[in-house]
Amino acid sequence: MNTRLPDRALFIGKAVADAVRSACVAELRALKPGNVTVYKAGHGMHVVDFELSADAIAPVLAQADLSVGERILGAIQATRRVVDCNTNLGIVLLCAPLAHAALHLRAGQSLRAALSETLRALEVCDAQLAYEAIRLAEPGGMGVAAEHDITELNPRVTLLQAMRAAARHDCIAYQYVSDYAEVFEVAVPQYHASLARWGSETWATTVTYLDLLAAVPDTHIARKFGRQTAQDVSAEASRLAETLDSQGANKYMVAQLLRFDNELKQKGINPGTTADLTVAALMVGRLQDHLEYASGHIFHRTGTR
Repeated sequence: MNTRLPDRALFIGKAVADAVRSACVAELRALKPGNVTVYKAGHGMHVVDFELSADAIAPVLAQADLSVGERILGAIQATRRVVDCNTNLGIVLLCAPLAHAALHLRAGQSLRAALSETLRALEVCDAQLAYEAIRLAEPGGMGVAAEHDITELNPRVTLLQAMRAAARHDCIAYQYVSDYAEVFEVAVPQYHASLARWGSETWATTVTYLDLLAAVPDTHIARKFGRQTAQDVSAEASRLAETLDSQGANKYMVAQLLRFDNELKQKGINPGTTADLTVAALMVGRLQDHLEYASGHIFHRTGTR
């Protein structure tokens, strides 16, 4: 019998690709009001668009020897080869640093510690490549920034500095300057607690999404429709989260969530940033499982730590 252990670098690369793709797919399977899911298309997009996009970005984000900026631009270029709409810019912006951190993790180091190092090592070239990716993705509702606007062809700040300037009005940018606070401190613990309670990844994802949306008004909605609309959506998400907590996962809750889903989509309201944060949380959970396995089986059994 072949008992040869996998090479750690190869194992982590495959783990990153799997974490990206499976997180994207799992998010689509959950009922998340306002977003495209298996329950209902919306905003001119369908589930297949997101599935194709997940397949396209996973190997790019997991590729060795790329900078964060190269991962971002390469993933958006790969997306544009399979779909003609913006399915995943926020996902890519969040997942690229996570992938880079996992690929460069040192023995005994936590994923969040490696992520913090990754973010603080970002350079001007990362900003230039990320800006190019954002322009290629053509996201809606970006507006014009007072400084470091995405129309700048040659930004002269690092990607972290650019994100710091946008952090007050963009929750994805805020993740860069807070070491992914909402992801690691809110979403991931909620996901694990919900998974333990419900025994269903789909419902755990729904609960995580609702709790994020309730706690943090979606900045994509705020940019397109105003802060009051974002706060109103958060208030309804909070009500639904409380009802789900008391009523349980049943047909009544499915009906309530679908009602809210229809209401948002009829108005063109998409809590896209919340969905992106949910994907990042699912990716973190998967990476932590893979890295725990690598630490316990590959490092330890090969005597490399």
